[in-house]
Amino acid sequence: MIFMKNNSDKNRKIRNDIILAAAILVIAVAGLLFLNATKESGSYVVVKIDGVEKYSYSITDNVTQEIITGENGEHTNTLVIKDGKASVSTANCPDGICVGHREISFVGETIVCLPHKVVIEVQKETENQSLDAVV
Repeated sequence: MIFMKNNSDKNRKIRNDIILAAAILVIAVAGLLFLNATKESGSYVVVKIDGVEKYSYSITDNVTQEIITGENGEHTNTLVIKDGKASVSTANCPDGICVGHREISFVGETIVCLPHKVVIEVQKETENQSLDAVV
């Protein structure tokens, strides 16, 4: 006696697979919508070289800053802040990933140049950073 699966079992599996795929897609889209809705515009751009903060600029300023690193100043990246967005326009690193990175403007976004150990990050201003003096 040979047991064969009937068509209803096969159809049920296909239907369940489609329902599972649709549920995963709905959850993924909802997650992306939530992340995009909670993005917060940054106040300033911080440049860290080898983990140490070197420069800080308001994201509303129009700035072009050459970032020079390396023992003999052989590494260069050019930071451009324009129209509330920051990007790297040129770099002499071998891969150029930092130059190809899209512009950043929201809190927590970063551009990283690993060969030069440069991290450019958008941050928001906190109350403590805006105080000039404590009375």
